Amino acid sequence: MADEGARGITRRQLGGGALALGGALAFASLPADPAAAAAPSGGNAVTLRHGSARRAGLLSAPLRQLVTDAEAFLAPSPEHPWYAGAVLLAGRGGTVALHRPIGMAVRYRAYDEETDTGVEFPAEQQIPMAEDTVFDLASVSKLFTSILAVQQIERGALELEAAVASYLPDFGRAGKQDVTIRQLLTHTSGFRSWIPLYAAPTYEEKVRLVYDEKPASPPGTAYLYSDLNLISLQLVLEEVTGRSLDTLLAEEITGPLGMRRTRYNPPPSWKPGIAATEDARRPWSGLDRGLVWGEVHDENAHSLGGVAGHAGVFSSAWDLAVLGRTLLNGGAYGRERILAPESVELMFTDFNTAFPGDEHGLGFELYQHWYMGAMATPRTAGHTGFTGTSLVLDPTTDSFLVVLGNSVHPVRGWRSGSAPRVAAANQLARAVPVRPARGRTAWFSGMTGSATATLTLPPLDTSSGAARLRCALWWDTEPGADVLALEASADGGTSWRAVPFTTSRPGGQPEPHPAGTATGWSGRVWHEVGAALPAAPALALRWRYTTDRLYVGRGAYVDALRVGTPDGRLFDDGRRADAARVRAEGWTRSDG
Repeated sequence: MADEGARGITRRQLGGGALALGGALAFASLPADPAAAAAPSGGNAVTLRHGSARRAGLLSAPLRQLVTDAEAFLAPSPEHPWYAGAVLLAGRGGTVALHRPIGMAVRYRAYDEETDTGVEFPAEQQIPMAEDTVFDLASVSKLFTSILAVQQIERGALELEAAVASYLPDFGRAGKQDVTIRQLLTHTSGFRSWIPLYAAPTYEEKVRLVYDEKPASPPGTAYLYSDLNLISLQLVLEEVTGRSLDTLLAEEITGPLGMRRTRYNPPPSWKPGIAATEDARRPWSGLDRGLVWGEVHDENAHSLGGVAGHAGVFSSAWDLAVLGRTLLNGGAYGRERILAPESVELMFTDFNTAFPGDEHGLGFELYQHWYMGAMATPRTAGHTGFTGTSLVLDPTTDSFLVVLGNSVHPVRGWRSGSAPRVAAANQLARAVPVRPARGRTAWFSGMTGSATATLTLPPLDTSSGAARLRCALWWDTEPGADVLALEASADGGTSWRAVPFTTSRPGGQPEPHPAGTATGWSGRVWHEVGAALPAAPALALRWRYTTDRLYVGRGAYVDALRVGTPDGRLFDDGRRADAARVRAEGWTRSDG
């Protein structure tokens, strides 16, 4: 069935074809270019160790700002703290350059709904965050279930395009007979977001509710993020392997990778090192449980015994970074391999090209500015969790970000959106330097939201009609919302009109920009720009960069600005006198 038609609720709203033939993966008909996950070239794959920003190839100032920004959300933001505490981890390559706990892992013993305040534990009973604090990952758990499924596809036990009902005949009830494994992994099955499985008294009745659920839309016709997809996938995995999901997790992922702080149902001895979540009571919770601490927060996962395909995994920031490094390595970590490189490419490939804005690989979300911030590229993969957790992986820069917060402590209503995740991602993106195309510095637009930055050349005599602009350009913006424009004025800046230009990346063909604008993804490489300029005795030329209020990309860089005619140069910012005449409003000179 074609994956086209109406769209359902999106993860963005909630937050703010490969074929398997006989078990073998066939990549000839992938719906988009897969992410080029790096495979080890021989010997051990890259492993992690702590190190300096410089060792990681990162700028230190944005990493310091990342911590400062994160600490701001410990205060009212705007009315209540977004989280009681968090653990932040950021790195590039094999180096973890930032690993910082902030705030409290356990602060409140209850929530007072009458006064909308948290009732704190006595100071001596509160527990600060530590580097190894364990968090309830909530929906980040879906990544583990997805990896387990792709492993079984790789081994031939599952087929990506096979009907789920071919493994679970009862699943085919209520119009779900054509739902495929791929549709579960990409949230295009038609399932509604969730149903209260916890209301059913027995495990068998909970499973029956899933089997009896009628799709909200025909399978393959809409994107609709749903926990039921990964719960169904859990049932498939347990059927084809004969092992429970927690056993699969331990034997196939956490054991081989040495992730000793990752598991379902942590034992009581772990409780002092676990971040508390919510004072769970009706009406805001589906169950009356009091302070949830050391047990899974999600009501359905709790009712399923703590082991569920959509939620229930507990982990630490370091362990999640190990998982991220494994995927960026192409499926290997040290001497251990849990996936083939081709399988990782499959997970980082957009299968939802029919639903723009809801890009999704197998389990992984792709290109989502609403929590990936300026790290978002068509190849950036990640996931969030309701409890305040997130993982973002950028293969383009080989960087990774883990933000683990206890944002439902003491109650879920205190936080909304993903502002701390976006702020952290913006700073890590800024920490990856963009080296100038020529010389030591280039003009940088900055990464401020709701802003207009202009870079204006002095008036030039282009009346010969043969003047051309040449420069180097680098841009990565939120597509459509944030725009870089080349404009000219012949009346002293009273009016401006667009100047069409072309860009050429190394080894590529010239790309025309007839509207005089650039937006979105450019590959994070320098492009050569050429533009024929209007004839005027005093032509002012400017680059104008505008951003909206929500999200930003990595920004824009301009370097080696030159305007010339066949008779000679009219402007060259490599000459000190010419560079001094540039009027920069919002743009700065940057060496990275």
